[in-house]
Amino acid sequence: MAIGSVSGWVDDPRYMPISEHGLIGDLRTAALVGTDGTIDWYCCPRFDAPSVFGAILDADKGGSFQLAADVPARTRQFYFPDTNVLITRFYAADGVAETQDFMPVADESREAARHRLIRRVVCVRGTLPFAARIAPRFGYGAEPHTVRVRGHEAVFESPSLSLALTSTAPLEPDGMDVVSHFKLLEGESVVFALDRISDDVRPRACPAAEAEAEFGTTVRFWRRWLSQSRYRGRWREMVHRSALVLKLLTYVPTGAIVAAPTTSLPEQVGGGRNWDYRYVWVRDAAFCVYAMLRLGFTSEAEAFMGFLSERGIMRGSGPTGPLQIMYGIDGRSDLPETDLSHLEGHLGSAPVRVGNAATKQLQLDIYGALIDSVYLYDKWGQPISSDRWDEVGAVVGWLCDHWDQPDEGVWETRGGRKNYVYSRLMCWVAIERAIRIANRRGLPADLPRWQRCRDEIYRQIMRQGWSEERGAFLQDLDGDVLDASVLMMPMAKFISPTDPKWLSTLDALSTDLVSDSLVYRYDPQASPDGLQGPEGTFSICSFWYVEALTRAGRVEEARLAFEKMLTYANHLGLYAEEIGRTGEQLGNFPQAFTHLSLISAAFNLDRALG
Repeated sequence: MAIGSVSGWVDDPRYMPISEHGLIGDLRTAALVGTDGTIDWYCCPRFDAPSVFGAILDADKGGSFQLAADVPARTRQFYFPDTNVLITRFYAADGVAETQDFMPVADESREAARHRLIRRVVCVRGTLPFAARIAPRFGYGAEPHTVRVRGHEAVFESPSLSLALTSTAPLEPDGMDVVSHFKLLEGESVVFALDRISDDVRPRACPAAEAEAEFGTTVRFWRRWLSQSRYRGRWREMVHRSALVLKLLTYVPTGAIVAAPTTSLPEQVGGGRNWDYRYVWVRDAAFCVYAMLRLGFTSEAEAFMGFLSERGIMRGSGPTGPLQIMYGIDGRSDLPETDLSHLEGHLGSAPVRVGNAATKQLQLDIYGALIDSVYLYDKWGQPISSDRWDEVGAVVGWLCDHWDQPDEGVWETRGGRKNYVYSRLMCWVAIERAIRIANRRGLPADLPRWQRCRDEIYRQIMRQGWSEERGAFLQDLDGDVLDASVLMMPMAKFISPTDPKWLSTLDALSTDLVSDSLVYRYDPQASPDGLQGPEGTFSICSFWYVEALTRAGRVEEARLAFEKMLTYANHLGLYAEEIGRTGEQLGNFPQAFTHLSLISAAFNLDRALG
């Protein structure tokens, strides 16, 4: 079936499609590199800082770092095996060359503050001319800057940020930009290094030998990290690529995990469903912990638990309860949403938003996601501390008093609060997992009260969340609309995956919300969400669907649906948030939610296949 009509194919050669990008980063910030060799998204010095290169949101005003063959050439892009080092190859009539893009992962020293971005060009066959244009536009393209060029060094200065560009090729000023033209023979190379500089961090050249050494160090870092994975099943390359993406989305100084490294990439080209995802969603990060623990990466889970503890996340007392739905990567709770009206948006998709007003929403499902991650960490990682248990107890106590109220729901709709079934489900998960921890560890808890609340939620969902007429669990209590979020029911162990009511629900979802294995979240016409226009299929739901089919014993269907989903990945195995009507990627990119659900679906499907 099809819900609405969402297409991303707009004929504007100024913009690379969202899917035509790869991601590099240093565990503090990240950059998108297009298949044409252009960096068109980069925020410095951290994920949520204003962009320096933002041409993906405004081709004219956003700024970019172009580096490409100066003759007609075909390009191919791939990751250096088992790393986040990105290679873009240029195939021309007289030669073949490649750019190697990476950001060295430094420790908490002065070098970490440099956020060095290295672009090394190597001619591997024949001869090839290259051209570079470095055109930063500070403060989302709204802040003026000056440029000074001296030989092989250029310094860009704005009121809030200064960058130094060094190169082994000559640099020339061109207005507010810097350009470079050079020709490489087989075996020759040129290195560009872009650094954030300050009073403490001065410009420093990056000669060929140092670039070679940094390349090797960065490759070893990623391979050493990935070697911790315990996954040996099918689709290992896609699972490991997803793990590498999730690692890139972690902010090492605090242990935070961002939902995506971008803002305002549209869910509908030309529409207004454009949001800033460069923050820590409690739900997304908690699910990331699950995915990482599944693969054997315990240090990331430990770091996120540290983020919760050191920032007092579970000890909050805001108007929506102990938790907000999201936080800044430094733990801040205030993320005011503003529109950048001077930017046209990707392919004209305005507004471009910074910040996120959804912080003020009540979303009760986040409690289940968070406490489930605490439960899994306690089980697969390290036993939680007594202080952490006190926090869990306080949160569950609050939830026992507040679970039975309407909220905005998992999809952050802006059409008013409802009694969402998924929110009730995850409240049940929160209390049920806390009971498990208490029983297994013998920890103090008000178990009679917790058990009463758990059972009351279960009965309410079974009584009011189930529709005999639809033969399915619904989006909200006593409603009549379906919602893909209920695919989590068997995964959360709320219901047996072969329960007749669940199998009937799975059939109903397949009929109403599934289009050739791709799954819509819900039908916005049947359930208005306060936003204009349709959207694409939601990729996390598509992977949830695979897992639901797997658990229901429909393994061959699940395998086919999973294989189909793999065809929608981009050339590097990366996914945005949604898939459009003609297969294009839509929304912020790459998205943690999608990649963590791919890991879970692959893990469970591989196990079912034996």
